[in-house]
Amino acid sequence: MKFYGLKSHWIFAAVVAVFCFIATDVYATNGYFSLGYSAKNLGLAGAGTALPLDSLAATTNPAGMVFVGNRIDAGIALFNPNREYSVSGATPPPPGCPGSPGCPFTLDQGTFESDSNWFVIPSLGANWMIDNDSSIGVSVFGNGGMNTDYDKSVFYASSPTGVDLMQLFIMPTYARKLNPKHAVGISPIFAYQAFEALGLGSFAPNSSNPSNLTDNGHESSFGYGARIGYLGEILPNISFGASYQSKIYMSEFDKYAGLFAEQGDFDIPANWSIGLALKATTDLTLALDVQQIYYSDIKSINNPLLPNLMTSLLGDDEGAGFAWQDMTVVKAGAQWKSSPDWTWRAGLSFADQPIPDTETLFNIIAPGVIETHATLGFTKAISANQELDVALMRAFSNSISGTNALDPAQTIELKMDQWEIALGYSYKF
Repeated sequence: MKFYGLKSHWIFAAVVAVFCFIATDVYATNGYFSLGYSAKNLGLAGAGTALPLDSLAATTNPAGMVFVGNRIDAGIALFNPNREYSVSGATPPPPGCPGSPGCPFTLDQGTFESDSNWFVIPSLGANWMIDNDSSIGVSVFGNGGMNTDYDKSVFYASSPTGVDLMQLFIMPTYARKLNPKHAVGISPIFAYQAFEALGLGSFAPNSSNPSNLTDNGHESSFGYGARIGYLGEILPNISFGASYQSKIYMSEFDKYAGLFAEQGDFDIPANWSIGLALKATTDLTLALDVQQIYYSDIKSINNPLLPNLMTSLLGDDEGAGFAWQDMTVVKAGAQWKSSPDWTWRAGLSFADQPIPDTETLFNIIAPGVIETHATLGFTKAISANQELDVALMRAFSNSISGTNALDPAQTIELKMDQWEIALGYSYKF
C-alpha cells in the first residue's frame, strides 16, 4: 500500500479546517439542492453520475472517485439569485387586524424584491489512490437552500422578513474497483446547518412555542447520513452509474422549535440519481442523469399550510410547513476535448418546481420555483498537472401564482431567476 503526495495531505487538512469556519448562505435551485458542486460538473448542468471528473465526484456518485486519480480540486462560485413576490387584490385590513380572530391575513399590494443578491460559495475536494483498485477521498461543499431578505414587514410583524439557511457537508469516501471497468463506493456524510428566521411574529398565536418561533438569531444543527454508488462500463463506450443518499438526520433547531414541525426538526431529504455517459467519439462525451429528491419525507418541508395551521400548532408534529413536493430532475450535458489543453462543456437541466400554487403565502420566504437551467463551461490545462475551470449557469425566470390561503381575495405570485459563475483549480499529483 502506498500513498502519494503526503505533503498534500497536510495542505488539504489545513484548508478544510479553514473551510469549516466559513458560514455559507445557500440558495434555492432544484428546491434547495444545488445543480452541481464543482465548476466541471456545473458546466454539464450537474450531469455526472456516470461521468466523474474531479474529487467532488462523490457528491453525485462515490464510486466515481476511484477513476479520478490523485488530485486536489478547489472552487469558488459567485451566485446571483433574484427573488421577488407580487400581491394583487383586496385592500389591507385596518391596523392591528392581522393576527386577531376573524381578521383576514391580507398582505400589502405591490411587487417586493428580496435584498442580498450576491453571494460567494466555496467547494473543496481531494482524492488519494491507495493502490490501482481503491481510493480514499473527501469532498467538502454546501447545498442549495432557502434564503430571503425582504426589507419590509411582509406578515405585519417585525422588519425585515425572511429566512437564512446555511449548510456544510463533509463526505469522506472509500471507492473500490470490482474489476478494471466496474466500481462501488461509499461516503458517510457529516452535515452542519445554521438557520435564522425574521419577521414571523404574526404567527405567534398559531405556534406551540411562540418564544422559539422567530427573531432568535442563528441556531446550529448537526447530523449524519450516507451515500453509496455504483459505476461501470455496461457496453463498449457506454457507462452507467447509480447512487443513493439516505436521509440526513439532523439535530433540532431548538430556537425555532415553535416554527418547524416536530419541534424544530429539519432533516435533509433522501435522494437518488442514475446516469449514462456515452463516449460518442474520441473527443466527445454525452451525459444524461435523472435525479429524484424526496421532500415529502420531511414534515417541516412537506406539511401544507392549510388545514394544518388550523388543526395543529406550528412546531407540533403536524404543524404547517411549506408543502414542497418530491422533485424529478433531468440533466443532460456534452463535453468536447478540442485539443490537449482545452475541454468545452454545455448542459441543460429540467424539473417541475416543488411548490403547489395553493401554497404561495408561506413560500414567500422560500420561493424555490426554478425549473430550467442552462450551463456553459471549459477547462484549460495550464501544465501537465494543473487545470483551470470556468462555468456559467443561467436559471431562467420562473413564477407561480396562487390565492393567498388566508385571504382568498388576494393573489400572490412568486418569481425567481439566477446567474452563477464558478471558477475551479485542479492539481494532480
